[in-house]
Amino acid sequence: MAISSSLPRLLRRTPSSSPLRWRLGMFLAGERSRPFTTCEGSRPSIVHKRSVDILHDPWFNKGTAFSMTERDRLDLRGLLPPNVMTPQQQIDRFMVDLKRLELNVSDGPSDTNALAKWRILNRLHDRNETMYYKVLIENIKEYAPIVYTPTVGRVCQNYSGLFRRPRGMYFSAADHGEMMSMVYNWPAEQVDMIVVTDGSRILGLGDLGVQGIGIAIGKLDLYVAAAGINPQRVLPVMIDVGTNNENLLQDPLYLGLQQHRLDGEKYLSVIDEFMEAVFTRWPNVIVQFEDFQSKWAFKLLQRYRSTYRMFNDDVQGTAGVAIAGLLGAIRAQGRPMIDFPKQKIVVAGAGSAGIGVLNAARKTMARMLGNNEFAFEGSRSQFWVVDAMGLLTEGRMNIDPEALPFARKLKETERHGLHEGASLAEVVTKVKPDVLLGLSAVGGLFSKEVLEALKDSSSTRPAIFAMSNPTQNAECTPEEAFSTVGDHIVFASGSPFHDVNLGNGKIGHCNQGNNMYLFPGIGLGTLLSGARVISDGMLQAAAQCLAAYMKEEEVLNGIIYPSISSIRDITKEVAAAVVREAVEEDLAEGYRDMDPQELQKLTQEETVEYVEKNMWEPHYPTLVYKRE
Repeated sequence: MAISSSLPRLLRRTPSSSPLRWRLGMFLAGERSRPFTTCEGSRPSIVHKRSVDILHDPWFNKGTAFSMTERDRLDLRGLLPPNVMTPQQQIDRFMVDLKRLELNVSDGPSDTNALAKWRILNRLHDRNETMYYKVLIENIKEYAPIVYTPTVGRVCQNYSGLFRRPRGMYFSAADHGEMMSMVYNWPAEQVDMIVVTDGSRILGLGDLGVQGIGIAIGKLDLYVAAAGINPQRVLPVMIDVGTNNENLLQDPLYLGLQQHRLDGEKYLSVIDEFMEAVFTRWPNVIVQFEDFQSKWAFKLLQRYRSTYRMFNDDVQGTAGVAIAGLLGAIRAQGRPMIDFPKQKIVVAGAGSAGIGVLNAARKTMARMLGNNEFAFEGSRSQFWVVDAMGLLTEGRMNIDPEALPFARKLKETERHGLHEGASLAEVVTKVKPDVLLGLSAVGGLFSKEVLEALKDSSSTRPAIFAMSNPTQNAECTPEEAFSTVGDHIVFASGSPFHDVNLGNGKIGHCNQGNNMYLFPGIGLGTLLSGARVISDGMLQAAAQCLAAYMKEEEVLNGIIYPSISSIRDITKEVAAAVVREAVEEDLAEGYRDMDPQELQKLTQEETVEYVEKNMWEPHYPTLVYKRE
């Protein structure tokens, strides 16, 4: 009692600028004002290099923004023009150059304007990371399609020719037995996020081998821009186990192993060794698997998800974004989301993304119906799956085990006047679905005949999801959908399209169901919660948060996904939902000074604040030289 009563007097006698006064004030304020500290703030950075070495290091280079004090401290005086520029002046200069040069840097008529922009941005990335991410964040709507889909697909196809300097790490079949020591070649002592690919299924472009590193780099650019992951603690990884792409095997300029892909146990042993190596050096890292072919995507997910902090964005991220969109489509009909289990859904595509969406949608329906075995089994009847061989039924031989739960029973198929292998147009005609969902990677699959059939949908507002990437693989365009089916539909796509002018002042909204709405928040929420694994509940919390993000009037107007320009705010909310779910499931182990007990005490608003405080901002830190 004597101690607590003396604290206010001590506080009054303590200078206002004293750290002791601040700590005493926070103690007395208790729950009313909880402080959140972060290492992503403006504290000085210790560097072990000076002079031109600093200018050649993109992590620390500020270019003309180095102050005169820093120029003296780091032996830079005379190595830069004398005028000290502000960061905004640097960006203004860069943007002027970008607009002037983007049409002049192409290597020929095949080098598109988008690829030219990628080249210019990549050069900035190579010399000044802070400025690169500031440009990306401030212009995210314009440049997300450049650093990510669809342009990153072109980048990956041409990566051997575009390669100028290494970014990330390459582990190959030739490194078997050496990965545990190799991982220590990476200069960062701490890595929070790894995106890894084996290049076997890059977007919808197939096997691109080692050139698939471009997708890992692009994804991590979005982790930094959207989630505020510190760029010095991200690592893109390519696991090169060969390629079955005959063009690359014969290409003398190809940078990867020119051998056919490993398979079976030999393949698994390489992935196992990689996982053991990275988690030995960085026990708390999060690994996102990206663009692995379907035959391995599910197997690797099941192999590692209960042991390591990892997830597969193609299986789980795509599913979450699709679920959010499907729930949004229900709201667009003026109905509550609880009506989702009544929806009839035709799915075109049974690869890793398609099956991932089917599993997630089935679980969501079952949860709404009581979350029991009967509800889970009953929900399967809402899905009709059409792959390259037509309608999937139990009459087919050698069905993929992952797709088997969604094979229609022959008797119910016949009741609808359908048969094994029925075409997509036949299925849409007979089923009259509420939703037509494309994850086939077959451009133009939603033909005029298919879209005409959807006009007889039993829904007052049918939804078309042409989710395949990149743009040329989209099942249809928004113009085709609106002009054929009608202006009452809800339309979403995986790659960006422009809205459609329907005339009479009406706009057909094209919603981009972009995975970047979820994967940055899933990664950030996992990091800040310290969750041991990434559970289905955490993924579902992320999807439900996204589904609820849109305002009612926007959804009724056909807008089911938010603008990419709001991505940092979206990610903040999604990450907070993931943190709270991790706490609820008792998976959270805390992060830095925030232990699980403290996390549990946070209100929803405080959780959002905690997330925001731990998001890296692209500000130049003060640099202090220290000899090693």
